[in-house]
Amino acid sequence: MLSKTKIEEALDTVLDPELGVSIVQMGFIYDIEIDAKNNVRILMTLTTAGCPLADIIVDMVKDKLLQVVGVKKVTVDVTFDPPWTPDRMNKKAKKMLGLS
Repeated sequence: MLSKTKIEEALDTVLDPELGVSIVQMGFIYDIEIDAKNNVRILMTLTTAGCPLADIIVDMVKDKLLQVVGVKKVTVDVTFDPPWTPDRMNKKAKKMLGLS
């Protein structure tokens, strides 16, 4: 059965190409929805609205989730409301980036 936990585990393997840190650990994932047909919708953010790698990161998310058994379709919505701040990072990410 498809679960948010499985989706989160897959997303945790997607690394921000510039930082080399998981997008989950960075706090980029705002919401995960799975409908009755196993279509997945991700609401996420990035560090800035002008992120030059935005399309690449979105494609990485889609590609990774389509590898999860049971996932039929993936939609990724990027938002900047609320804006990302370093406070969203978990302890592991902060340590990896030398912020703790």
